[in-house]
Amino acid sequence: MGEVLFVTGTDTDVGKTYISALLAKKMKANYYKPVLSGAKWVNGRLIAMDAKFVLDECRRGEIHPNDCVSYLFEETCSPHLASCHANIAIELKKIREDYQNVKKKSDYLVVEGAGGLICPLKEDELMLIDVIKELTLPIVIVSNSHLGAINQVMLTVEYARSQGIKIAGIMMNHFVKGDLICEDNLKMIEKLSGIQVIDTVAKGQKELAISAKKLTSFFEK
Repeated sequence: MGEVLFVTGTDTDVGKTYISALLAKKMKANYYKPVLSGAKWVNGRLIAMDAKFVLDECRRGEIHPNDCVSYLFEETCSPHLASCHANIAIELKKIREDYQNVKKKSDYLVVEGAGGLICPLKEDELMLIDVIKELTLPIVIVSNSHLGAINQVMLTVEYARSQGIKIAGIMMNHFVKGDLICEDNLKMIEKLSGIQVIDTVAKGQKELAISAKKLTSFFEK
């Protein structure tokens, strides 16, 4: 059974998939995403494009993107709404079983969430944070690095703590080294949260600066 890290974000479109790809690439890790909305039609088949991006970056062409996802929806919206429109109920049991199957085959596993922690999967019956609790996974929080990042990170940190979720670290995306706001946000986020910023990632960056050996310490069995 492998070591796992769950990637969540302070908001949608902060770069969770991009960071997941860099983490998986560095650790030669497998990838799993419980729920994906916004899939695209390719050659007559609906494809999990987030998973495809991660697999392409990791050069894992032997794996089909859809095999990394439990629930796949075409509509680009909250998973609970996409599943309602598709008339497909998202079930925690299936996610748990699929996750365990992937984990058995993994030395390291990166699990990517949808949206942020408060992301409904089944109206008021199932939230993304319920999945994290069920699988007892440590999270890494992905945030932007520019104005507003401190508030967004701290809200996510405090909510995660209130729910008993272990926070392994923070990844700051779209970071510009030497930029006054980015550098101060990094300092203030670590100071206010007491949580380490694992790494900063610039736009278009293809490799994490942190070593695989050091990164290992953030994963958990």
